Amino acid sequence: MSTSVSNAFKDIQLENEELKVVEDIFSEGTYKKGETILHVNEKVYYQYYVVKGCLRTFFMDAKGKEHTIQFAIHDWWISDYIGYFSESESVLAIECITDAIVLKVAKNDLDNIYEKVPKIEHFFRKKLERSTVRFQKRILNNLVLSAKERYHLFLQTYPNIEQQIKNYHLASYLGITTESLSRIRKEVS
Repeated sequence: MSTSVSNAFKDIQLENEELKVVEDIFSEGTYKKGETILHVNEKVYYQYYVVKGCLRTFFMDAKGKEHTIQFAIHDWWISDYIGYFSESESVLAIECITDAIVLKVAKNDLDNIYEKVPKIEHFFRKKLERSTVRFQKRILNNLVLSAKERYHLFLQTYPNIEQQIKNYHLASYLGITTESLSRIRKEVS
């Protein structure tokens, strides 16, 4: 796991003692394709770093329609951050699109490590800032871009995963029907 933790924090210089403290709070999980690692209405204890694989968060509306919020591939972080930061039950589910290996960290452990390794708090603050920017850009793009433009943006953001995900996952992420997605793909090719 040391290599995985080192990779998760490759953007910061950790001393050996600091790395050991960080390694002690992260645990590794292995999940199979199709497995749900967080169900709606469960208490959210962890956020996950994707070592290998592809995961997605999604929301199910009152009519039973799925809305994919995020895909997470190698070197991305994922959770139901509403539940994670508010220490409440999840409103999102997390599903493995492929077999996956993740590192997971509980919020209370992460809060404790901020005291011991301040570099980690800085790292997560910067990560949260970048994530907030990405989510706001996504909201704005969904409001102003055409479905075709959103599809092109998806291909730029998530290169090489289109073949790994189901059409309805991608369509729900883009906010369109699977028929519209098929039409856009035909226009593009």
